[in-house]
Amino acid sequence: MSEHRVGTQEEWQAAREALLEEEKELTRRSDELAAKRRELPWVEVGKDYRFEAEDGTKGLAELFGGRSQLVVYHFMFGPSYEAGCPVCSSIADTLAPQVPHLKAKDTTLLLASRAPLEKLLAYRERMGWRIEWVSSGGSDFNRDLGFLYTEEELKPFLDGEIPATVEQNARMCGTDVASYVAEGPGLSVYALEDGTVYRTYVTTARGLEPAMAYYGLLDRTPKGRDESPTRPMWVRRHDEYGDGGIP
Repeated sequence: MSEHRVGTQEEWQAAREALLEEEKELTRRSDELAAKRRELPWVEVGKDYRFEAEDGTKGLAELFGGRSQLVVYHFMFGPSYEAGCPVCSSIADTLAPQVPHLKAKDTTLLLASRAPLEKLLAYRERMGWRIEWVSSGGSDFNRDLGFLYTEEELKPFLDGEIPATVEQNARMCGTDVASYVAEGPGLSVYALEDGTVYRTYVTTARGLEPAMAYYGLLDRTPKGRDESPTRPMWVRRHDEYGDGGIP
């Protein structure tokens, strides 16, 4: 750990109180943004998306499971993958235990990926998650939301220098780089009212951090996230860490 300023308890308390005011302001601002999310206009979903679920083929409205709100995490697990994305897996570790709590608030939470359902369910069993997972591989669901890219769209990226972390994650998924980056992670939210499905919110990238609980905790440690573009990605599936961290 690098050298850091050391002070007295009184100095720490004064600095902590000053920081607390900023944290409170951030909390107030976060509440304001949450209200603005709820005020976004709803968009009717007119396309008849079909999904393969454990109990058969379903339409989007059927995924609500009798509730009025639906949250879908778009998990990076393409048709050629042999295992799910490690980062998406770390997110699912956080999401899966939230299912019963969200059900209590009239909300269904599930995962959707383009891989065949058999692969998804086998991987879910390995990970020990209790969350519904559907295959969207037979529809334009991911593509229409911006979570699936064409070969032409990816060409500038693939023709350049591929980041080591991307190559690492592709290997960990048992696929090639092009197939790995063709998929994208994301979160989409829906409302069901009078038989009509509406899309209400979509996010990706750092918008997914609320589901990455470890980052919020690391942000409160002396080392913080301690990440660098020049170092390998540290995140692993939860059954791949050694006793002290990365194997």
